Amino acid sequence: MKPLRLLGLDPGLRITGWGVIEAWDNRLSHIADGVITTDSRMALAERLSTLYDGLTAVIERFRPAEAAVEETFVNTNAVSTLKLGQARGVVILVPARNGVVVCEYTPNLIKKTVVGTGHATKEQVQMMVRTLLPGSGKTTADAADALAVAICHAHHRATAARLAQGLASAEARR
Repeated sequence: MKPLRLLGLDPGLRITGWGVIEAWDNRLSHIADGVITTDSRMALAERLSTLYDGLTAVIERFRPAEAAVEETFVNTNAVSTLKLGQARGVVILVPARNGVVVCEYTPNLIKKTVVGTGHATKEQVQMMVRTLLPGSGKTTADAADALAVAICHAHHRATAARLAQGLASAEARR
């Protein structure tokens, strides 16, 4: 089985984290990670354009087969939530426009998959990402979160594929 390249994305208008891993069988390998930042003094349209260009460059460089995005949580500040939603729209749009399958995961599921508890701290997530992906070194919190999204996707997509295969086998026997 050939390794599958996966892109994890942690959307944000100020900082969007990204992480690329390869998954095969039950093994994971760190390829790259980083962040795309926007200047808060820029107009919203310019910030979204910067995010679009940055993600396009990541996808062109690493050519992922699939992408996974952390779902938005609703916070108390409605304006911040709306801006995050707009950034998240760009984060979902760019891979989709480049022919990359996009999946979404809740923050609790990501943390539970990577750390073992849905209420893990950022520090716990970073530590487990470094443990699961030894080559990741000292990543920023946003890049580590993106790598955690990719790890979550690698585990859940494999389970979904095995379930689908089992259902197809059972159906064929009927």
